[in-house]
Amino acid sequence: MIRDVRDESLALRQGVPVQLTDWMLAILGNSLGRYEQALVAAEQASNDRPEEMFVSAWAALELLEAAIRSDSQEVARIALERIVAATAFARTDSALGILARSHALVSEGVSADRLYREAIDRLGRTRLRPELARAHLLHGEWLRRERRRVDARQQLRAAYDQFTSIGMDAFAERARRELVATGEKVRKRTVETREDLTPQEAQIARLARDGLSNAEIGGRLFISQHTVAYHLRKVFTKLGITSRLELSQALPPEPSAVLAS
Repeated sequence: MIRDVRDESLALRQGVPVQLTDWMLAILGNSLGRYEQALVAAEQASNDRPEEMFVSAWAALELLEAAIRSDSQEVARIALERIVAATAFARTDSALGILARSHALVSEGVSADRLYREAIDRLGRTRLRPELARAHLLHGEWLRRERRRVDARQQLRAAYDQFTSIGMDAFAERARRELVATGEKVRKRTVETREDLTPQEAQIARLARDGLSNAEIGGRLFISQHTVAYHLRKVFTKLGITSRLELSQALPPEPSAVLAS
């Protein structure tokens, strides 16, 4: 579908749709782990064009990841410079979180770990849920390569749950493969299993059932109130309810705490 739109836009000499489709192809390539394909598309989309400069800035993020995964160090350097320039005058958590994640991609050791955690912390206070999920994914992949499997599973599980909850299936599959590589068994989600609550949704639902407000739940789980509200909407839809008052009846039974002990 993307290529059809791109071909039609090229025929009509419409520059903006062409750039947007290149950006989409880059995202698709990175989500599927086809980094060399993503690299080509991202280079085309991230070239500075007067039509849509904002697309160039976002495409630079895809270019950086694709370049790192393709071992194209010079391209990665150029991409990072573009990201730094694009965020130079912004002091928001969104911009600073993306900047930290970008620097983490080209860093090593303690610096990389610190930058990934900063990115997750900052993006967790924004509405950029796809970017937060990707920060968890990249951190988890890095941790696995560092042979920190337990820590990697925590980040990869968060990424998998978030991608699944917002329908980013290709990225969710990438996170699932990484989880399997850590030794964890992960049920591959299908149309039949998608209506099940994710672990994070179930946790939020239980806390809401117990009377905690969105702010209190967010503080306990280190996520924003907006993220809590989003997950609760998903929970209500999956459980076929309309309010918190119905959670106690709608939630599946939990194993007895006494038996667990």
